[in-house]
This record gives sequence, structure tokens and C-alpha cells, in this order.
Amino acid sequence: CKGPGVCRSGRKEMALRCAASLAAAGRQPRCPRLPRPAQEGTLRWSSAAKASAMKINEKASREKILTLESMNPQVKAVEYAVRGPIVLKAGEIEKELRKGVKKPFTEVIKANIGDAHAMGQRPITFLRQVVALCTYPNLLDSPSFPEDAKKRARRILQGCGGNSLGSYSASQGINCIREDVASYIERRDGGVPADPDNIYLTTGASDGIATILKILVSGGGKSRTGVMIPIPQYPLYSAAISELDAIQVNYYLDEENCWALDVNELRRSLNEAKAYCNPKVLCIINPGNPTGQVQNRKCIEDVIHFAWEEKLFLLADEVYQDNVYSEGCQFHSFKKILYEMGPEYYNNVELASFHSTSKGYMGECGYRGGYMEVINLHPEIKGQLVKLLSVRLCPPVSGQAAMDIVVNPPVPGEESYSQFIKEKESVLNNLAKKAKLTEDMFNKVPGIHCNPLQGAMYAFPRIFIPSKAIEEAKAHTMAPDMFYCMKLLEETGICVVPGSGFGQREGTYHFRMTILPPVEKLKILLEKVKDFHIKFLEKYA
Repeated sequence: CKGPGVCRSGRKEMALRCAASLAAAGRQPRCPRLPRPAQEGTLRWSSAAKASAMKINEKASREKILTLESMNPQVKAVEYAVRGPIVLKAGEIEKELRKGVKKPFTEVIKANIGDAHAMGQRPITFLRQVVALCTYPNLLDSPSFPEDAKKRARRILQGCGGNSLGSYSASQGINCIREDVASYIERRDGGVPADPDNIYLTTGASDGIATILKILVSGGGKSRTGVMIPIPQYPLYSAAISELDAIQVNYYLDEENCWALDVNELRRSLNEAKAYCNPKVLCIINPGNPTGQVQNRKCIEDVIHFAWEEKLFLLADEVYQDNVYSEGCQFHSFKKILYEMGPEYYNNVELASFHSTSKGYMGECGYRGGYMEVINLHPEIKGQLVKLLSVRLCPPVSGQAAMDIVVNPPVPGEESYSQFIKEKESVLNNLAKKAKLTEDMFNKVPGIHCNPLQGAMYAFPRIFIPSKAIEEAKAHTMAPDMFYCMKLLEETGICVVPGSGFGQREGTYHFRMTILPPVEKLKILLEKVKDFHIKFLEKYA
């Protein structure tokens, strides 16, 4: 458009085309053949003009390069139930409540994810003090901070480029923190040696698990890597396997025996998988997520022997190692048991173990701090692993600092020790109390059975769903337990994750629920679940 009086066509169609083009560019048309704006920035369009402009814009817009058909099919195959459809629905309900929409409840209780601080758990003072000092070193001169916190902060900052938490670290992590991780592992495992060079700091445990799987997956057709995972499992594993286009090989935990791991089941799973893939990775979650079982020493020995015998790379997800509640249960690291089984095992079985700041008594999910210890790697593969890690530069340095406090906490004789140990024991004792409360209350409800919560921070109860409800779920193209959990959310405001998102034996139904809410709120939640389940059975039985 060249301004008034210079539209060469003199036709309304051309004037409209100019107007549409200018409007798309955010400019006002000056053509006298079009109506002038009633006020600055507002143009009166006739319905015919609008329709014409829309048609022109439709022609002008070309087909998108990235569509569901053209996107990476492995990414499309990824599913992550913990933040899946049920959580999206919970978010919609929260928005409705804020707008004043009336519901039979006043808040959504998100019991779907193990986010301790979001559920009201208080941070560990010492950890936050050290991270604060590292973040703002001027506080090192403040008398408000204890000397043991300042000592750790100075050591961490000395390991940072420019003495700043804002600098990149080495891809493997800050050296002094890796040294502290190795010392922690040695203390935890009763003197079993740990080499800082085998320690890799990660962005939470998830980053380490995904990285190791990435370097393990290879081959095509029947030689494609198979990854053995427990069912039920934490959906990170199935998601990572899908993204890498590896083969998921399920082995089932024994629900009738408190979710125990049976080596005979491992052997069945492995032998069947050999017909269609090359199983070479065995994943163990101990304590279990979502099932909460704690593996005993004999079980771990059997698993290690099986991995040695079948030449499997072991992945030990041990992020809940501080969360053990049941009497008679004790956490045993795979690294420790492997060492104690003798040099034939210790010098040969390839093992990656994972830990995190997100769980335990810390609950520092947002810092994304974690580490993995990888032993018996081929020297050339070690170089490849470091290369792969260097692509993402380094894990968050603030998360590395938080991880350091987990592995290097106050010790007896230091001024922060008494407060630290009091806070730590308070969190863990509270979780133990809530684990027992949850188990007991669920087992009083007809149609719900809950195994003992030996560890971790979830219940995974089995629920009876009547055939009438199963049929209705099918009519809504939903898994029966998704239908159940959606009804629970819509009627009570409680958000839990259906067992189908974790895997379960066919014909059984479960949901996963965190035990993190404060005790009084947890009691209310459990009462609501009980009342809902009884009504659900009355309606559909």
C-alpha cells in the first residue's frame, strides 16, 4: 500500500489484500477505500472484509515442518504417568476452584509425586545455609552463619572457577565434591574403597540413569539392546527406553510376597527376551518405587550372581537409601554386597549406582543434585562416557553443592550437628509413622489391600474394581484404574497415579500415592479415599 490515491487497481479486492497483509505485519492500512479506525488502533471490519482477510491468511500460511507425523517417533512413544493426564486434569480443576467454580472439595491434594517441600516438609537448615553461603559469598562475613557451614562453603567455592557458583564445573563435577561422595560411600559401606574418578555428578539421579542407558543401547533387530526393568517400575525407565528405541524387558515383582524380587522370575524374563532382543542391562530399584519394598542381603547376592552369570550390566537405583522404616529391614548397597562376594564378582560385574538430593530426609527436588558411581567400566568406554557428559557441559553447580552437604553433613563435635541430626531424625520418624498409618488405614477398607511400606515414600495399594466399572472405563477408552483415579480426583480433589502408569500384572489394579502430606492432612486424605472407595463399590458392584 503506497498511501491514499495510489492504489493502482482501484479494486476493493486489492485494497482488502493490502489491508490483510498490513494487518498481519501489525500496521494500519492507509487506503481510502477501506474504513478508517474509529479510534487509534481499532479498525472497523465488515464481515465480508474479515472473511476475505482470513481466507488470504489461510492461503499465506504454509504447512508446518514439525507435526505429529513428522516428529521423532521415539519421543512420541514416551509416556510419563507421574505427570500424565490425571495431573493435567488436576491443574484444570485448580484453575476452576480459583475462579470460584463450586466443587465438593476446596482444594486439590496432589499426592501423585514425591515432592517433599511442596507437601510442607521444612528444608534441612544446614544444607540451605551452605548453599546460601555459596550463592552469596558476602554472607561468609556474617555472624548469623555457623563456622562449620562456612568451612564447607569455602571449600566448595575454592573448587569453582573464579570462586563462583555461577561458573561451569568440569563435566564430571567439582573435584572436591566427588572426593566427598567417595568418602561418603566408603563410610556407608563400612570401608569398601571408592575412587573419586568413578564418581559422576548428575542432574538428579534421572540424568545419570538416562546417560548410562544411552551409552548401553546398540544393535538392531534381534540384537537390539534389551533392558530388564521391574514391574511395577518408575516410569523414567520405560520413558528412557522408548526414547532410545531400546527393548523393554519386564520382570514382575511378587506382590503376594511383599513385592519381593525372585531370581526365577528374572531367569524366565531373560530367557523369553532372548528370542527377540539382546538383554544386557538389569535395573533394580531399592528401596522400591512405587512398591516400597527393601531388598534383603540374600536377594541382592542372588541378583548379583545372576548378573555375573548372564553377563548383565547392573543399574542400582538407590535414591531412597535413607528411607527405610520397617523393623528388620536394612538398606544394603549393591556396591557393598558386590565387594563382599569376592574378587571374582567385584572385579568383573559392571555396576552403576545412583543417589540424589531429591528424596531421603532432604527432599531437595528443585536443586536437581545427584551422583552416580560406575565401576568396572572398560577404560575406553570411560572416555566415551565423559565425552557424552561433556555435551551437556555440567550439572547445575548449586545442585552439586547441595549434594555435597548430603554426603558431607555435620559430624559430632561440630556446632551444627545437634540441630542437623534433630531435623533429619524428625523427618525420617515422621515418614515411618505415616508409612504405618497409610498401610493400616488402607487395609481396613473393603476392596483395598496394601503391602507393608518398608521404605521409600509411596503406597501402592491393590484396588478391587467391579466389572461394571471396567465396562464403563472401556466405553470412555480408559484403563480401569485410570477411570477410578479420575473419578477419585473429580469427586474428592485427590490426585493419585493409576497403577497402569507403572505396570502391573494383567487383571490387577493399583494406584500410587505419596505419604508426604503432614500427618493430619494425610489422615483426611485416607478417610476421603476410604469413603470414595466404598461409594464406588456401592455404585458399580
